[in-house]
Amino acid sequence: MGIQQRNNEPTLIIWLAYSEELCEQAVTEFQKTWDSLGDRTISTYRFWGSHDLDIEQVQDGLVVAGLAKVYHAAKKSIRFINQLGVRCSLVIIDEAHQAIAQTYKLVLDALVVPYEKTALLGLTATPGRTWADINTDAQLAKFFAQQKVTLEIPGYDNPIDYLVDQQYLAKVNYRSLFYETGIELTPQDLKRINTELDIPQYILNRLAADEQRNLRIILELEALAQNHQRIIVFNTSVEHARLIASILHLRGLNADAVTGETPKSEREKLIQSFKDEQPQTKILCNYGVLTTGFDAPKTSAAVIARPTKSLVLYSQMVGRAIRGLKAGGNATAEIVTVVDHQLPGFGSVASAFHNWEDVWRKTHE
Repeated sequence: MGIQQRNNEPTLIIWLAYSEELCEQAVTEFQKTWDSLGDRTISTYRFWGSHDLDIEQVQDGLVVAGLAKVYHAAKKSIRFINQLGVRCSLVIIDEAHQAIAQTYKLVLDALVVPYEKTALLGLTATPGRTWADINTDAQLAKFFAQQKVTLEIPGYDNPIDYLVDQQYLAKVNYRSLFYETGIELTPQDLKRINTELDIPQYILNRLAADEQRNLRIILELEALAQNHQRIIVFNTSVEHARLIASILHLRGLNADAVTGETPKSEREKLIQSFKDEQPQTKILCNYGVLTTGFDAPKTSAAVIARPTKSLVLYSQMVGRAIRGLKAGGNATAEIVTVVDHQLPGFGSVASAFHNWEDVWRKTHE
C-alpha cells in the first residue's frame, strides 16, 4: 500500500468494508502502521455511518469507506463515484468473498473497471462464498482474475499451522459436543437442508427450544469458565442468545447477550465491557452480530451452538477466539462445536484453506 502511494502520489487509496467496526479497525491499524513505515504525512478520511466526505477536498491519502454508504452516494450522484475513481490508484475490499454480491460489485465496477491503472486487492480468510456451490465460487475467482495470493511455507500443509508456530494464532483444541437425542428431522426437513444455502431458521428455532441440548451447552460453558476469562457463544436465534445468557447469569456467571435487536448504544456498551481488562470471566452470547468486524483478542474460547453448512461462517466464528500472543491474544484456545444428529458440521478451520482451490485454478477461466 505504501509503494502504491509513493509511485502515484498524489493519489487516493480506497479501503472498502461492510461494517462500521471493520472500517474503524482499518483506520486504527493503518495509522499505527503508517506511523512506523510511512515516509510522509498523509490524510485519512472516514466515510461511513455519520461520517461524510467532501469530495472536492479529497485528493490524496486513504479513504476508508462503508460499502453501503458508497453505494447510496453513487446512486445519488454518479459524479461522486466518478471523482473518487479518477483520483484512485488502488481499491482494497475487506471480506472480499462478498465482492460479487450485487451491491458490492456495482461499487467495485464503478471504481475499478473504467480505469486501466487502478488495482484491486481483496482480503479474506475464506476465498469462497459458499461450501458447495462451485458456480458461485467460480464467479468470485473469475472476478479476481483467478489470482489468489496465499502464504506458502515449506514444511507446512497450510498457513494456519505456520501462523500457530509463529504465535500469531493460538494453538487450538477443537472439540465436538455430540448431541444425539435432539429433534427428529423429517424427509422434508432433510430436503430443505440439502437444497438451501444454509440450515433453515425454523430448524434452528427448534434446536433453541431443546431443553436437554441447552443444558449440555450451559454445563460446557460452566466448565470452560474455570479456565477462560473471555468466552463467546454463537447461538441459534435471538431468543436462544437471551435464554442462555439469562440462565448463566442466574447460575452466578457474568453473561450478556447481544443480537441484531439489541439497541446500538447498549450493544456497544456490552461489547466494550467484554473487551476490558478486568480479570473475572465474562461470557458473551450472540446471534448474527459478532461473526465479523468484532475484535476482542483476549477471547480464548468459543462455543459454536449454531450448526451451519457455510464453511465461511464457521471459519469466521472460530476466528473470533484464536488470536495468538503476537496478535495480542492467547497461547492456547478452545473451540467447542455442538454437533447435532443428522445435521452437517465442521471440525476445524484449517479446511478452509483447501476447500476452494479448484475454482482458483486457471482451468476455470
